[in-house]
Amino acid sequence: MADPFATPRSAALALLNSDQHLTRKAGSFLGQTAVDPKPLTPAQIEWLATLLERAGLPKLAEGGRS
Repeated sequence: MADPFATPRSAALALLNSDQHLTRKAGSFLGQTAVDPKPLTPAQIEWLATLLERAGLPKLAEGGRS
């Protein structure tokens, strides 16, 4: 199994570069996550986790909030 993503930014970039079909809303969220250093809210972390799971990518590391 692959190592978890250390940061939301690295997870977002991996999703944006994957072959996964993304909605416009998801793409906007991931783009913002990739460039905005502000920590994610718990709801945003949950959404990112859902997108990673659907794409078959590793999870976000524990504490990977920034």
